[in-house]
Amino acid sequence: MKKQYAMVVEADRCLGCHACQVACKFENDIALGTSRVHTYTMGPVGEFPKLSMYFLTVQCQQCEEPACTEVCPTGACFKSEEDGVVRIDPDSCIGCQSCLKACPFRANNFNREMRIADKCTICDQLREAGETPACVKNCPGGALHYGDILDPESEAGKLLAANEGYVYTLKDDGGNRPSGRFILKNEQWIDMLPFEFEEALREGRYDG
Repeated sequence: MKKQYAMVVEADRCLGCHACQVACKFENDIALGTSRVHTYTMGPVGEFPKLSMYFLTVQCQQCEEPACTEVCPTGACFKSEEDGVVRIDPDSCIGCQSCLKACPFRANNFNREMRIADKCTICDQLREAGETPACVKNCPGGALHYGDILDPESEAGKLLAANEGYVYTLKDDGGNRPSGRFILKNEQWIDMLPFEFEEALREGRYDG
């Protein structure tokens, strides 16, 4: 049976505290100035007293048709047939950064010390040891979950089924088909890429 491991984020429970980002950097020894996790502030929008805001934590979306693997000249960036996770082989990466430019979600980053690309693998090393990914384990709001989204009996599958009608994916105009899922019940989902929304709001261009 085909598997697709991905992150499931309960945006209503995200505190915007960046604990996931800190935990990830410590666990995966992420180079200074880069991160595998980004937390965006979606708001505030609306008019008083009807204001809306939520936080959105974004990692690699483990896309079904990832553009990053298509542009990699050496095959270092690839999608695993075993669990659907997109990985980068450090021994094959030549540091061209093509995958960074191709990813519409800005999920890949560049390790300037090692001169190779880097990205979230849902903590391969911890999962192989039977442990929970660092971001999930250290989220104080319990907003982060992971698992096989195609398996209705997995934690991720059950969570998605229980929140049917409130499940979203990041806006995708390039046919990447992101596997990451976001659950939002208490606020209205903003159908923009989060970094584009932050920029539009900051510059006064958001009129939603």
